Amino acid sequence: MLIARGPIGRSLLWAALLACLGASPATPLSDPGQASAPIAQGRDPLALPETDAGLPGAGPIRRYDWFQRLWRERRSAWAGEVEQDRHAVVFLGDSITQGWGGGLGAAFPGVKVANRGISGDTTRGVLIRLQEDVLQLDPAAVVLLIGTNDLEEGASPDVIAGNLKLILAGLERHDPRMPIVLCQVFPSSATKKRPADAIKAINLLYQAAVKNDPRVTYLETWPLFAEANGDALPAEFPDLLHPNEAGYAKWAAALRPVFATLGLSETRADPFAPEEGFESLFNGRDLTGWGYRPTTEADKASAARWQASDPNAAAWPFVSAAASFDGMRATPDGRFAVIGGRLVVTTPPEYRKIQQLWTTREFARDFVLRLEFRATPNADSGVFLRGPQLQVRDYRLAGPWKQLERYRPQEWNELEVTVEDGRARATCNGERLDVELPVPASGPIGLEGDRGQLEYRRIRIRTLQP
Repeated sequence: MLIARGPIGRSLLWAALLACLGASPATPLSDPGQASAPIAQGRDPLALPETDAGLPGAGPIRRYDWFQRLWRERRSAWAGEVEQDRHAVVFLGDSITQGWGGGLGAAFPGVKVANRGISGDTTRGVLIRLQEDVLQLDPAAVVLLIGTNDLEEGASPDVIAGNLKLILAGLERHDPRMPIVLCQVFPSSATKKRPADAIKAINLLYQAAVKNDPRVTYLETWPLFAEANGDALPAEFPDLLHPNEAGYAKWAAALRPVFATLGLSETRADPFAPEEGFESLFNGRDLTGWGYRPTTEADKASAARWQASDPNAAAWPFVSAAASFDGMRATPDGRFAVIGGRLVVTTPPEYRKIQQLWTTREFARDFVLRLEFRATPNADSGVFLRGPQLQVRDYRLAGPWKQLERYRPQEWNELEVTVEDGRARATCNGERLDVELPVPASGPIGLEGDRGQLEYRRIRIRTLQP
C-alpha cells in the first residue's frame, strides 16, 4: 500500500519501506523525553539560556558574546517567518548550513527550503532550539548536519552521538512519518581541533544510532570531501572547515537523488522512448516484468561465510519462493520502488542489505543492454547478466573504476553492456570498463541492492542477430 502525504507526496518511499566554529563540562544525558519539553528561558524565550540547569542533553553549549548575539538575531528573524517556511525542507545545523545562505534555494529548484543553521552551534544547542526553530514549521523533511563544533569544545564522540539520539527522538515524536536525511560530519583537520579519527568515530556512532530506522536516510558525505589522510580537501574547504562554492555544489548533488526518492523533487515521469530496435525492460510505471527468484545455494553459502567472519557484514535475507511484482509500484519489503519513472534501489535501513531483483524473462540470444543509473555517495549496486554481476556503483568513491574520466558523480550515467559469444563487455558514458565477464548461455537480467541508493531508468535491450 502506498500512502500519499501532502502535496509533494514525500511519504511514497516511507510507505514502501514501512524506507563552525565548533564550553561547559559534560553532564549526564537527560531522559529522551526532555528533548521535546519546553525550555524555560526567562524573559526572552529566544535567547540562549544562562545556565545548563534543566536543559536536555549533555556537553558544550557555547556562550561567547558573539554567539549569543548571533543566536538571538537569527532566531528572532525566524520567529517572523514561521508561516512562510511552513512545510519546507528544513536544513538544520551550524555555520556550514548557515553559510549556504541564498544559494540553498537555488541548489534545489522547485523545493521549498528553510535554512536553520547557526554558526558555531553544537548538537546540544540544536536540541535546545528544536521546537521553535524546526518542529513548529511542520517540515516536509529535515536535513541534519551537526557535530563538528562539539569537537572543538572538547566533547567526546559518545556525548555528541547521545545528543543526536535526542534530536532524532524529538523529530520522531513530532511526526513519525517525517523523512530525515542525516549527513555524516564533514572532514576537517586536527589543526582545527577536529582530527580525522574523532570525526570517523562520530560518524560510526551516528550510523549505529540510525541503523534499522527506515525514516532516516544516512548519507555518506564524509568521503565526498576527505583526502587520503582523512582531512578535508583544501580545494573545496579552503579553511579546512567550511566548504566553498564547489563544496556546496557537491553536497547539493549528493542530496538531489535522495530528495527525488522522497518525492520532494523530480516528480514527473521520464518521457523517454527507446531507440529503434530496442525494447524496454522497465515501463517506468510499475514492476511489471520483474520479481524475486529463490536465493541460490551458492549465495546462501557466501552469505554464511561473510556473516560468520565479519560482524559488520550486510544483511542478506533469503528468498524461498519466486515472486512476480507485475502491477506493483514497490516490492513488499520496500527495497525496490518505482518513483517518478525511476526504478529505485532504496537506501537500506540496515546500512548494507543484499537483495536481487530479476526480470521474469530469460535471454538466450546475444544482446546489447542500455540503461542509465544515478548513485548516492559511495553507493554499491550491480547489474546481473544471466547470473554474473557487473559492479554498478558510485565509481568515483566505491570503485572499482575510480579513474573514469566521464563518470558524473551523483548525476545520470549511461551504461552499455554487450553480451556476445559468451562474454560481456561494458562502457560507462562511452568509456570502456576494464572488465570482461564470462556469462552463461541463457538467463535473466537482474539488479542488486547493497549499500546506499541507486536509481535506474531507461532500461532497454536489443537482441543481436545470430
